[in-house]
Amino acid sequence: MAGILPRPQLTGPSPTDEPHHDSPARLSLRSTVLELLLGSAVAAVLSLALQFVIARIGIGEPSYAPEALAAVGSAVVLALLFVSLAFGHSRSPRILRLVGAWMALAAFNTLAMALPLQSTRFYFGGSSTDNAFRMQYLSRMASSPALADMNYADIAPYYPGGWFWLGGRFADLIGWEGWAAYKPYALAWIAVTSVVAFTLWSVLVRRRLALLAALATSLAGMLHGVMEPYAWPSAAWLPPVAVLTWRALRREQAAPRTLFGIGCFVGFAAITYTLHFAFSVLLIVTMAVIIGISRVHEGDSAGATAKRLFLRLLPIGVLSGAISLIVWAPFLLSGGLLHSSAAQNYLPESSAFLPVPMTEPNPFGVLCLAGLVWLLLRCRHNHIAAALLTVVLSVYCWFALSTLALIVETTLLAFRLNVILSTTLAAAGALGLLELIGYLRTVLDTRHAFRITAVACTFGLLGAITITQAAIGTALASPIEDAYEDYYPTGTNAKGQQDPDEPGAWLDELTTAVGDLTGRRPQENILLTTNYSILSFEPYWGFQQETPHYANPLAHYPARAAEIREWAGADSTRELLRMLDRSEFKPPNVFILRHEPKQDDQDTAADGDGSNRPLGEGKLALTLKADAFPQQPNVRNYTVHFDAAVFDSPAFAQREVGPYTVIALR
Repeated sequence: MAGILPRPQLTGPSPTDEPHHDSPARLSLRSTVLELLLGSAVAAVLSLALQFVIARIGIGEPSYAPEALAAVGSAVVLALLFVSLAFGHSRSPRILRLVGAWMALAAFNTLAMALPLQSTRFYFGGSSTDNAFRMQYLSRMASSPALADMNYADIAPYYPGGWFWLGGRFADLIGWEGWAAYKPYALAWIAVTSVVAFTLWSVLVRRRLALLAALATSLAGMLHGVMEPYAWPSAAWLPPVAVLTWRALRREQAAPRTLFGIGCFVGFAAITYTLHFAFSVLLIVTMAVIIGISRVHEGDSAGATAKRLFLRLLPIGVLSGAISLIVWAPFLLSGGLLHSSAAQNYLPESSAFLPVPMTEPNPFGVLCLAGLVWLLLRCRHNHIAAALLTVVLSVYCWFALSTLALIVETTLLAFRLNVILSTTLAAAGALGLLELIGYLRTVLDTRHAFRITAVACTFGLLGAITITQAAIGTALASPIEDAYEDYYPTGTNAKGQQDPDEPGAWLDELTTAVGDLTGRRPQENILLTTNYSILSFEPYWGFQQETPHYANPLAHYPARAAEIREWAGADSTRELLRMLDRSEFKPPNVFILRHEPKQDDQDTAADGDGSNRPLGEGKLALTLKADAFPQQPNVRNYTVHFDAAVFDSPAFAQREVGPYTVIALR
């Protein structure tokens, strides 16, 4: 394309190779920091403004109108981007071009993602499955600026709270509850992530290349990254940071500013998504080993090489470690590493098989295949290709290590790295295809240059539109449906439905009952509830997390489950009160249990210990889960039953709410 790659070649050095001056960066530190701050602010403000307008469209569901608006709106932005990249002039003021790029990336991501959700207050996935825990965490952080566990009272947090803590401050700023702030906050982060990726790529390559790499990153995120908005930034930024790391480790002289930036990124990953932090550490160490072996093979002293690389890694480790302690220090000081966690006990199909996005029969697969081919062809002469190929190989090594971890009955959650693989290959594909186009412009008659540019622009635009529409219409179709089907805390969903057979239909009345019976603020109550959705909307503390895989190791999930089973075996109010008083853990002051249907005394149901007990009248049920790894699904549901008679005492206040009984300890 005109102006994107002047005269690249398929062999030898290219314009994306490392410069031969002292600084490996195309932007100064001052310019980089200013652009990161200003670009993020522009992206966030524009995204929130667009979301404000979009939320007032008010198209009722079911309808394809929101998807149509998203497809056309994002296509218009893409068309403007590709035309300006291919045929635009570079004489306009630099600040206008920068702001234009920021706004285009932010608008593209927001229009494509926000329009399908225009008449729901939920983000993709609604309040179901994993989103329940994400909303619970944000509600917790919105209730207090103090770092705390999402569920358990008086326990140091285990899951990194950096992203959620900032989300809590956002919720406080706009005056919304945490669950309601999740959607606009997540969408704004998606917009900011694309703009930051553009800035990071601008440190490495020319602006137009950086813009296309950021666009390819956004497309990969729509397909694989947006369901975890707190993990998407570290995945999207890892490829350019990997290139900076490769260059910093290869240089003869140290580059303190670059090492400082790398340390900040690794620290950011540590306080937002532990898995990406661990992978980043593995990647950086792997790069150091590869570069060290290469230097020694070229004749350098092994001792001097090891010392030089160690001195490069040291500031990265010190800075990232210091940042990580912001959220990890309480957990570490509480001895968290001495307790086992079930968080990694998950082996879905996507983790059992090696990811091969480059073989998918669609435009995104073609883009990834082009990226793989470019990496293999250019890795010996192009430092960007060498670094990105190392990322790709490291992902597959992580899959191998995760499989080996099955020997010790756990995994490394390798499927969560699929987004890094796809993002890396997509960005490499954009760089490789542009280099091919530049090569064709140099070897063919100059009379065909305009035609080559026009054809390349057209195919690039069609590919981007196709990928965007595939994300909206296929990859995100089910999460969009969940966002409209799941229930708000008002007891209705975005479609205005209220089905009494759905647990969410009783949320409003349950919350009211808890407040009336206890007279306390939500964050002053500890609930033992069989309706776990209520914990996502109010900052109640939970005596037990819904699943062991999201439970804090310091909470001792199995021990709590055993204690609950003991409580269920109480034969009298006095016995139950004595058990609660002697509990190893801070006991619940509110029980939300479900009525068992009347059955013959001969009917039985299995309790958590595997025994059968008769189910007559007066039984209240509580659903619990146990780790079933490596089976799929990885949890086993079971029910414990309380005798309703043990709560028939002045020590308890009760209220019937639909199929539930709310019981509060006086």
